[in-house]
Amino acid sequence: MLEIIIQHAIQRRRLVLVVVALLSFLGLWNFSRLPIDAVPDITNVQVMINTEAPGYTPLEVEQRVTYPIETTLAGLPGLEYTRSVSRYGLSQVTAIFSDDTDVYFARQLVSERLSGARSDLPMGLQPEMGPIATGLGEIFMFTVDAEPGAVDAQGNSITPTDLRSVHDWIIRPQLLRVPGVVEVNPIGGYKREILVALDPGKLLAAGISQQQIVEAVEANNQNRGVGFVEQNGSQWLLRVPGQVVSLEALSNTLVTAEDGSRLRLKDVATVEEGLELRSGAATQNGREVVMSTVFMLVGENSRTVASAVGEKLEEIKAGLPEGITATAVYDRTGLVEKTLETVQKNLLEGALLVIVILFLLLGNVRAALLTAAVIPIAMLMTITGMVHARVSANLMSLGALDFGLLVDGAIIIVENCLRRLSQAKGAGSSPSQKERLVIVFTATKEVMRPALFGVFIITAVYLPIFSLSGVEGKMFHPMALTVIIALASAMLLSVTFVPACVALLFRNGVEEKENRAMIGLRNGYQRLVKKAVDLRMVVVSLAVFVVLGSIFMASRLGSEFVPNLDEGDIAMHALRIPGTSLGQAISMQRTLEEKIRKMPEVERVFAKIGTADVATDAVPPSVADNFIILKPRDQWPDPGKSKAQVVEDLSAIVDTVPGSRYEFLQPIQMRFNELLAGVRAELAIKVFGDDFKQLEAVGKQIESVVSEIDGAADIQMEQVTGLPVLTITPKESVLSSYGLDKSTLQSQLSIALGGEVAGRFYEGDRRADIVVRLAEKYRTDMEGLGYLPIQVPGFGSIPLRELASIDLVDGFNQVNRENGKRRVVVTANVRGRDLGSFVEEIREAINETVQVPAGYWVEYGGTYEKLQSASQRLTLVVPLTLLMIVALLYFALGSIKDSLVIFTGVPLALTGGVLLLFLRDIPFSISAAVGFIALSGIAILNGLVMVSFIRELMHEGVTLDDAIIEGAVTRLRPIITTALVASLGFVPMALNTGIGSEVQRPLATVVIGGIISSTLLTLFVLPALYRLVNGKAAQQINNKGV
Repeated sequence: MLEIIIQHAIQRRRLVLVVVALLSFLGLWNFSRLPIDAVPDITNVQVMINTEAPGYTPLEVEQRVTYPIETTLAGLPGLEYTRSVSRYGLSQVTAIFSDDTDVYFARQLVSERLSGARSDLPMGLQPEMGPIATGLGEIFMFTVDAEPGAVDAQGNSITPTDLRSVHDWIIRPQLLRVPGVVEVNPIGGYKREILVALDPGKLLAAGISQQQIVEAVEANNQNRGVGFVEQNGSQWLLRVPGQVVSLEALSNTLVTAEDGSRLRLKDVATVEEGLELRSGAATQNGREVVMSTVFMLVGENSRTVASAVGEKLEEIKAGLPEGITATAVYDRTGLVEKTLETVQKNLLEGALLVIVILFLLLGNVRAALLTAAVIPIAMLMTITGMVHARVSANLMSLGALDFGLLVDGAIIIVENCLRRLSQAKGAGSSPSQKERLVIVFTATKEVMRPALFGVFIITAVYLPIFSLSGVEGKMFHPMALTVIIALASAMLLSVTFVPACVALLFRNGVEEKENRAMIGLRNGYQRLVKKAVDLRMVVVSLAVFVVLGSIFMASRLGSEFVPNLDEGDIAMHALRIPGTSLGQAISMQRTLEEKIRKMPEVERVFAKIGTADVATDAVPPSVADNFIILKPRDQWPDPGKSKAQVVEDLSAIVDTVPGSRYEFLQPIQMRFNELLAGVRAELAIKVFGDDFKQLEAVGKQIESVVSEIDGAADIQMEQVTGLPVLTITPKESVLSSYGLDKSTLQSQLSIALGGEVAGRFYEGDRRADIVVRLAEKYRTDMEGLGYLPIQVPGFGSIPLRELASIDLVDGFNQVNRENGKRRVVVTANVRGRDLGSFVEEIREAINETVQVPAGYWVEYGGTYEKLQSASQRLTLVVPLTLLMIVALLYFALGSIKDSLVIFTGVPLALTGGVLLLFLRDIPFSISAAVGFIALSGIAILNGLVMVSFIRELMHEGVTLDDAIIEGAVTRLRPIITTALVASLGFVPMALNTGIGSEVQRPLATVVIGGIISSTLLTLFVLPALYRLVNGKAAQQINNKGV
């Protein structure tokens, strides 16, 4: 079959070139359609359910809202696990489904179950599903701010309410129309609210209750249609307008007192533009602003969507009211562009190095150009494949592409064709065209099987990566798929395009001109390989010793899941004392931002405090997410300063601000960790059980153990208690003497202190809630609260203190659950060491010192969990793949002995990889594991080419010793060429320091080190081992050939 393909390619060489040109143009067209991103989309299939439960404590929310919802979701098809957080007034349940579940199908299932669960929830509570996005979908953030000294049309200063109105009614509706945007989630400012501020003294004097005020507003603020009549052939619609059109009209609403007297609303309350009771705020550079996060729909391309949002925001800015401006503060496009630069630089420099080596070693310009041409053509074909496989171009998918590997097959074929054509010319007259085509066909056929088998084996070793599932699968599948598409394209070009071009380009015969360095190298190698064969026992023993040494060295390497991508920015999680008010948090945030801005590396700092409109982050006002955007490095006083040092300096500055604890991460890394384990740190130690006191005791023990481990940073145990709660406990005996039920008391206090929406106020397409509650000075007067008049039917007004006791107690802060079980979490980040050894040390220390009671257990989550699951899977699948490779070699050679000799290339290739990782102090990671997987294929390719040639010579009657020496010396040039191009293709990747380079560095380091050791093996150990294994018995090799 192969021979027919090669023959047709040579005979119809011009047609082959036309087809290749068409494929190249197709690749160029597809390049414009190729989605580009910084990292693969590792989003899991999750559905978030938020339920607002005003006034409920965390324990009540858990008992009455969270638990019923979790129970309802149990048993859904594809549901892997649930996790939840119950906070004061809010329940958030996150359901995570298996990766093969369609997100829309998952939402449909959840929606169906929720409709059945509503009967189990307290009256009036409505569970709502979150946006069809995840934390990684936060691709764009912008602020809405007033310019210094700006005033509105009436000459008043622009207020936070004005900023929020501009966002909600001008900016948000337009951004939601951008394709790929699923939610625009604001935080900060105040939603416009019309406040009916009650005066308790006036209410008492008039004998009017809060409920009567609410009913009066509701009864006097509606338009009604009252049917239609037919008149003179026309239809007249009948309506009775009753909607209030101004605050003055609202303040004139009539209220009937108990004695039947009529009062106006303004007699007992003030109608004004109020400030909502908000749960979140935003600051930038020490000023309060409105901030909004744009969420991308699951499965969309972040670069495309973020870019479109940025352009749309610029358009919107032109139409904003004077004095108000919108500014992009975080744009994922910036990171994508920087990582793209890194990948482009690596690939271009790698390609150039490969081309230079081809020119130097092949000794023929046309041959070098032909081999180099395989790179761009194969790359264009790969792009077409990526577009059809829906793989985006990112750090991971392009991270294992080595142009050296792509041209391996082409080098072997071109080098053999040159050698054969040169021999034909040296034998006398130049061969005729027909003879030349036969020579090209024969030369290609000679090395085709080993070359193709080698490339096929390199492709096969990537198969274990497809066994990875979950997050690790989503990260590394695109990489394996891209490499396989690229190698398949290169393989196809090697059997069609390369022989066709050799037949076209080398018409006048070839004189092989080797450079002096190559001739000197060959002569030196011939002497050394003879010695290696003579001292074969010593050489093989030395190789075994080196392999054993590398195994020991590998056990000393640290381990991590994947190296952290340096995003260029810092995310700082600030945790303040539970119960910190929003006003206090904003004040602390201003102090913090002023200090951070003094750092010369910082461009700007902005923060989200508390919960946004859509509660994607269910956090109280005591928690703030700070985003610290750094200047470009060339603007730093010391451009050589490391990011770790910047974080240390930042930590020293913020630690001077009292009342807070901090965690330092990066924007995407923070969300990445959150997707993995529901926590933002790199390591989560989860303690499961029932009793909170017991959980807290175990958690505190673990926290003290972790704090003593070297490399631990940002150690936190989530605070279970400490939320100040003012409890107004009804005195049952007093209530019964007045004939007052608890519900009436609760209802009056709810309106007075929390407020009740009594209707809507409309202006054009804008609307605002009309809220009835006490004026702020009375609402926040805790000393006067006991004297708040409570309307008791038949008894007039009674002070609250007579009807209830008022106590300030410490309540639960929040309740976290996972898979229906309560848990507390101790989180930590790792600095200055690898994650694997860090966790092992913690695990040992916890097992030795922490007593976990019966019925309680400890689990380790975060990126460590993913490292473990990926390692376990690869430990199972990689040996199976290696067995498959031995089987393939046996299929190629027909000899188990020779197959095993070639297979010894794998352990010796790994020694170089391990040594270079050790020397560069890079821990073992899944990226490095992929490097080792690629290496095993490259090592086998070189061994296969040499052993095939030795067997061919023996088949021709050459003695074993002569065949080994001649085969080794003849294959020196292609082996060195393939080794150099494969390793040099990775050199830019190993040395680059650009954004994103840290993810690719372990892989490149492993391949370079491994290729060096593998080449030494192939050139010296393999001939010695072949002689040792075959001995005299191999003098008469079987006639199977190669």
